[in-house]
Amino acid sequence: MGIPPLASGPHGTDALRPLIDTVLDALRTGTTARGGPLPAGGPDAVAARMADAAGDILPDRGDPDALRVLVTALAEGAADPAHPLCTAHLHAPPLAVAAAADLAASILNPSLDSWDQAPAATALETLVTRALARETGAADALVTTGGTESNQLAVLLARERHGAGLRLVHGENAHHSLPRAARLLGLPDPVVVPAPAGTLDPAALDEALTRVPGPHLVAATAGTTDAGLIDPLPDIAVRCAAHAARLHIDASYGGGLLFSDRHRARLTGLETADTVALDLHKLGWQPIPAGLLTVTDQDDLAALHHRAPYLNADDDTDAGLPDLLHRSPRTSRRPDILKAAVTLKTLGRTGLGALVDQVCTLAQDFARLVDTHPGFQLHAPPTISTVLFRPADATDDAVAAVRRALLTTGRAVLGRARADGRLWLKATLLNPHTRPDDLTALLTLVEGHTPR
Repeated sequence: MGIPPLASGPHGTDALRPLIDTVLDALRTGTTARGGPLPAGGPDAVAARMADAAGDILPDRGDPDALRVLVTALAEGAADPAHPLCTAHLHAPPLAVAAAADLAASILNPSLDSWDQAPAATALETLVTRALARETGAADALVTTGGTESNQLAVLLARERHGAGLRLVHGENAHHSLPRAARLLGLPDPVVVPAPAGTLDPAALDEALTRVPGPHLVAATAGTTDAGLIDPLPDIAVRCAAHAARLHIDASYGGGLLFSDRHRARLTGLETADTVALDLHKLGWQPIPAGLLTVTDQDDLAALHHRAPYLNADDDTDAGLPDLLHRSPRTSRRPDILKAAVTLKTLGRTGLGALVDQVCTLAQDFARLVDTHPGFQLHAPPTISTVLFRPADATDDAVAAVRRALLTTGRAVLGRARADGRLWLKATLLNPHTRPDDLTALLTLVEGHTPR
């Protein structure tokens, strides 16, 4: 076996064409073999099939068929977010055009830690991040791996601006990454504000800001993980202003509503935030990762300034070479902005807005289907595209067992959420190709696996 070809360079495309054909054929074969949204048999069966396909993962002599074998096995054992009955998580099926752009990013392999490794990607990232920042009323945005990194970075920027005595204040409904960020950054325990209706209570927030000495960072949520609820952002912004509190809004889920003329108004108040977390691998249909953190005051980015002479020497920066180390706490960083840029330009606001409207309508349709079925109970009408429901009169143990039975058989993938003291099944509808018959089939499957 000679020296293997490279993906880029003058001969890269010729080397890639047959390999891409192999990958596409393997994906088709594996998906057909799976036959549903999830592989059947549960964790042990999937692990056994994968071990059989992998064999000796580091043999003495290489296997030229490894690409076909392992991609086939991965596809056969995948949870397929493009399957209409795969609805458990905020895990969107990526658009084909975004995946194609991501392939180009992988082949060219720029690293956004110095301009001389990524000249065009640096310029593109600047254009796209500023355009997306303007959507939230901010001045700039940093590319992140998703909502967790965006939230942690927001807490870091606030701590560096206001000191280690900063108190994070968030609702009971906040994403787990926020209190975790406070712990990792050595901040005091967060102040947790009640969210009796699933959203942060502004009156309770006001009481907490009055009672607990500042400085404060208030974290609100626009699209909760469990139910897709949106905190009362305008009211929260008023309380923050009255107490001179910094405001971060985690819009990792709900931020995609910005593309929709029909639903954008639900995010009124977003423009008041100091920082906003966005996540385009949810309501943006991007391959993971695809996060951003928008920043209203660019002086906040001083917290990330760092010198490494081999990457951003003073004289290079003074001569006009962009300093990229202040754009992320990471060093090596792939050009994830390319797939977003291609998607934004290909679909435009109208195209992306239509996808958002479609999945929101699907959730409303599914909620009506549940609500009119005597065998099921609906938690509440959906705010975005998440529906919580459960078999009527079922125990929590029965609800959990139904979900696991569907996972083990590979027939459907549903999430779980606790609300109002009970366990609910969660359908997060992010596939715009889902049809009414798919929604009926999902409900029929749940009904068929519910103990009598």
